[in-house]
Amino acid sequence: MSFLAPAAFAFAAAIPVVIVFYLLKRKRVVKLVSSTLLWQKFLAETQASAPFQRLRHNWLLLLQLLLLALVVFALARPYWAGDSQSSKLRVLILDASASMRATDVPPSRFEKARAEALKWVNGLGDYDQMVILQAAANTEVKQSATSDRSALRRALQACAATDSPTRLAEAFKLAETLIKNRTDAEIHLFSDGAVSNLGEFENKNLPLVYHRIGERGENLGIVSLDARANPENPAQRAIFASIGNFSTNAQSTDVELLFDNQLLETRPLDLAPTNTQPLVFIAPQTKDGVFTVRLSAKDDLAADNQASIVSLMPQPVKVLLVTRGNRFLEKALKGPAQVQLSVASGLTDSADAFDLVVLDDLAPAVWPAVNVLAIHTANTNWFSGWETAKTPAIVDWRNTHPLLRFVNFDNVQISETLAVKAPAWGVSLVDSPRTPLVIAGERDRQRIVWIGFDTLQSTWPLRVSFPMFIANAVEWLNPASENASHLLVRAGDPFRLGLAPAVTTAQVTKPDGSKQPITLEPGALEIVFGDTFRQGIYRLKAGTNEVTFCVNLMDAAESNIMPRDDLPLGKYGKVAASTLRRANQEYWRWLACAGLAVLLFEWWYYHKRTA
Repeated sequence: MSFLAPAAFAFAAAIPVVIVFYLLKRKRVVKLVSSTLLWQKFLAETQASAPFQRLRHNWLLLLQLLLLALVVFALARPYWAGDSQSSKLRVLILDASASMRATDVPPSRFEKARAEALKWVNGLGDYDQMVILQAAANTEVKQSATSDRSALRRALQACAATDSPTRLAEAFKLAETLIKNRTDAEIHLFSDGAVSNLGEFENKNLPLVYHRIGERGENLGIVSLDARANPENPAQRAIFASIGNFSTNAQSTDVELLFDNQLLETRPLDLAPTNTQPLVFIAPQTKDGVFTVRLSAKDDLAADNQASIVSLMPQPVKVLLVTRGNRFLEKALKGPAQVQLSVASGLTDSADAFDLVVLDDLAPAVWPAVNVLAIHTANTNWFSGWETAKTPAIVDWRNTHPLLRFVNFDNVQISETLAVKAPAWGVSLVDSPRTPLVIAGERDRQRIVWIGFDTLQSTWPLRVSFPMFIANAVEWLNPASENASHLLVRAGDPFRLGLAPAVTTAQVTKPDGSKQPITLEPGALEIVFGDTFRQGIYRLKAGTNEVTFCVNLMDAAESNIMPRDDLPLGKYGKVAASTLRRANQEYWRWLACAGLAVLLFEWWYYHKRTA
């Protein structure tokens, strides 16, 4: 038997005090009575010739001493080591993502998880060790392996919930390395289970114990937000938002649209259970600013009730088309608003004056340094080599990429294409069995869209998807749109900004108004700001540059805060939620109950004698 609070034995000093009270003789008490005949025996007992008397057998004394001993033992918190004591190393993973800030468990899920983790720290054996990890957008080691309970408690107190999505894969990978080659280790996850599929751990046989936190999933959230020019009126903006109801009951809310904190419109919205509703707002804009969509509903999670986006005034897009003659491509490039198109048969040194260059079935002697849309041509620096593939069939395309928004390739036939291997700098957007057909990526700060086949040797220009793809490509390759996209950051991801070499200091104003200075290395060409764990509007000042960027959650999986009973590990693997198993079995409750029983027995015995 061991004790969690051995200092409580100091209260045992009260035992001699109780005994001393029974050694003291009672002092003489003056009573006014009519006769002393019946009081002779009482007076004989109360007359004290000495302050102390011999200690005599007294049931009341024994009961009081027993009661006091039980109270002292209960305060010392005795325990016996339980079965879980066989694990000598425990890795505690505390989920600090946005869903853990839900208030269905007061004061929040995160505080509940921290309290449960503290119980495991308090029950740690003298020779056991524990590691504390905080998992959110990134995984932090709050405390390396130690047996020091005080250090572990401080590490848990240093943890804080964020507004970022959950990325448990990194935490599991780190925990796996910590318990490698150890058979006496366990991984304890304190989470609500709002995570994506962890298929890579399906066959890892991790010794994982999942402690489920949370009770319900009453939540409305903004899952997407975008601002674009209104095609019918360039002076207006179209703000696209999607609102999700992740509860099992119908919900009502008011959706507010603000521009630079000025309310523009309020729209009521009724949402069916587990349904998502798209909304479109049309608003005027005369200057660069920030549009904010806000929900008035009071639900269990506040982090996804507001989202903001920086909207910049449109600027002309200077596009150079280098081609031998392609009327379909030329008309498609003239379609997007604000495009200033120039057509040439060859590439000159003036190409760098354009925002983007489109190369149609031509290989220039000197490749442009600006963003490029390359059709049926390739730079030798992009690919290790290529060959020709005849009649490739389109088998798949990545419709979640901005370039393929509203684009599909049904009934598109291709005569031939350049066959390459997907490079490290790009991602394949359209695939055939042998080769990627469309690749997009960034190389040396230059955005590149590569189409492997000649569009005139295919049926694509005859499909409505062709001008839509060209419009998406112009927007994605436009440096102004590229810069605007960098101003929308997911919570937990770093914000990056290119700088002039002369800038040496910078300062960020956070959504709560606090200011955080940033020290830059001499000659630094980029600012990387990583403290984006809170949703809201950030303002960066670097030299004469002032940049506003927005941090949002906008993650449907994170907004779905219904606690999961199982943690999915691949298609067939899962870990069921476990109730809290105490590392040590405490007995103070039983001792307190025994003390209460002694008190009740004393009360019963006294009344039995006097009845």
